[in-house]
Amino acid sequence: MTLRVVLVDDHPLFRDGVAGLLRATGHEVVGVGGTGAEAVALAADLRPDVLVLDLHMPGGGGVEATRRIRAADPGARILVLTMDDADARVVDAVRAGARGYLLKESEPDELLHAVAAVARGEAVFGSALADRLASWLAAGRAEPFAGFTAREREVLDLVARGLGNAAIAERLGLAPKTVRNLVSAVLVKLQVTDRSAAIVKAREAGLGS
Repeated sequence: MTLRVVLVDDHPLFRDGVAGLLRATGHEVVGVGGTGAEAVALAADLRPDVLVLDLHMPGGGGVEATRRIRAADPGARILVLTMDDADARVVDAVRAGARGYLLKESEPDELLHAVAAVARGEAVFGSALADRLASWLAAGRAEPFAGFTAREREVLDLVARGLGNAAIAERLGLAPKTVRNLVSAVLVKLQVTDRSAAIVKAREAGLGS
């Protein structure tokens, strides 16, 4: 079955490689972009069968884009394709409405299977994540940072990566004052007094990798 796919990733070489793979196997790449805002616009304009999105992009990022796309079109089918395998990021993406989560290190056949499965309405997690997530759920593990909003977790992840407020504001398309407020809220919820302590806690939970 030929699928209409929108592909959004801010790394052109990777994006072009995935687009080439999809086209070579009979699918139609109807739109490409490199920011969260472009993902939202392309989804609204083109209504593809599947959207394949990176998580860490300028203009809002993949989690925020997923949330906005699903709010406008609850039937939208979104596959996250990313390098980020942190548990908290998987939770954020699924809560936002993603139907699949795949790592960029996956084999081409696994990607093609995931695209087709998401188009059918199935939930798909890549083989690199499946065993770990099954153990995580079976153990009844508490959700990382359960009291945080998705935006606060996103900011904390970027703090844990070593980004300053200005860089976070640019990456997420937010005002610097908004980022300062979010960082302050994160510190309060973590019950720490500085960024260094926040980074330690975040990295212990798998963020910032």
